[in-house]
Amino acid sequence: MARAITSQRKALNTALAWGVGLLIFFPILWTILTSFKTEAQAISDPPVFLFFDWTLENYSVVQERSDYGRFLWNSIIIAGGSTILGIIIAVPAAWSMAFVPSKRTKDILLWMLSTKMLPAVGVLYPIYLLFIKLGLLDTKIGLVIVLMLINLPIIVWMLYTYFKEIPGEILEAARMDGATLREEVLYILTPMAIPGIASTLLLNVILAWNEAFWTLNLTAATAAPLTAFIASYSSPEGLFYAKLSAASTMAIAPILILGWFSQKQLVSGLTFGAVK
Repeated sequence: MARAITSQRKALNTALAWGVGLLIFFPILWTILTSFKTEAQAISDPPVFLFFDWTLENYSVVQERSDYGRFLWNSIIIAGGSTILGIIIAVPAAWSMAFVPSKRTKDILLWMLSTKMLPAVGVLYPIYLLFIKLGLLDTKIGLVIVLMLINLPIIVWMLYTYFKEIPGEILEAARMDGATLREEVLYILTPMAIPGIASTLLLNVILAWNEAFWTLNLTAATAAPLTAFIASYSSPEGLFYAKLSAASTMAIAPILILGWFSQKQLVSGLTFGAVK
């Protein structure tokens, strides 16, 4: 029998969930609010929360000083390109590990995951020299390749987990009907794993969008994304918190919109699948 849940318990769980959600979102909310303050209000003690003179001056200064559109376009290309390239490589790899495993499959998965334990600075120097030799320094294609390789273990692991939930008998039935390997992956496996692929895409777009170490060390001006755009407002003269918050808000706004839209689509897709 299903466990009965009282209305008080539901209200408590809802309040707790909202509290945790607001606690997680508070740093972002504070950054957004600070972007509408003057520099004096941004560093005031005690800090002001809502009751201050709202201004758009920081956004106008940021827009005049920096070409926001160019940084945004670079971020879209780098984050989107690295994620799509990673999916193209990871889908066949995860398929083979999930449906045609060998005795070394678990070892390979653990080895791939262990590469995430290596500090990025440990491989910065050889990658930097390699980029110089190949002419990839300060190029979007170079960052696409690096970020794809960094996030590839996560993509493979997530897709492998989702693919393992799909019954192998369905793929066997498709083979019996004459489906080729390409048709099996494209027309049978991929449609069934769309929620998993979509959540993997979203997570890796966010990871690539927020990556700062590699984008700051492997770019200068031409391929600089929004992380470099934000870092440009940290100067030797000091931190201009209001302008830095405005730049950060402009950088996170697209990914917040993407996350909200994707969450709505994922919930709708999962609900539709559950109803079916």
